Amino acid sequence: MTGLRPVDAATALAYRRSLYRAGGISVRVGQRPVPDDPMLPAWWRRGDVVFVSAANPGGRRRPDGWNLRGMRALAACLAGCESHEGEGRLGHWAEPLFAVRLPLARGRVIARRFGQNAVLLVRDGRPARLVFLETPHPARWPGGNGLSLRSG
Repeated sequence: MTGLRPVDAATALAYRRSLYRAGGISVRVGQRPVPDDPMLPAWWRRGDVVFVSAANPGGRRRPDGWNLRGMRALAACLAGCESHEGEGRLGHWAEPLFAVRLPLARGRVIARRFGQNAVLLVRDGRPARLVFLETPHPARWPGGNGLSLRSG
């Protein structure tokens, strides 16, 4: 049991409206990454970059200390991978995350291990795609524009 639950429309919309920042880029679902400084290397233009967190697993708010321990464990799990610390933000709400260069399949396994509902994928610098780990309930979520159930 992963503790994951199908994502409802409000949660899917929050993911879609959030701004994700890490490693010198800013990105939203359905849009291409925007570099904070165009002179920096475009590390995110090659291969898969997965934005993943260990905060608030299953979409349930956890105490800050709990989230900090989860993020430390996630950092240890990502050792040896190119990763960049960052955050996902919507208004006053923010969660820590990592942008990690690794295949989506591995990112999904890691996200599942840390109880996450979804990951954000940037593949070869193309527009970001939200990839759910559990199938969203079709009557309760908006489709299209960067939302994906596919694993690749």
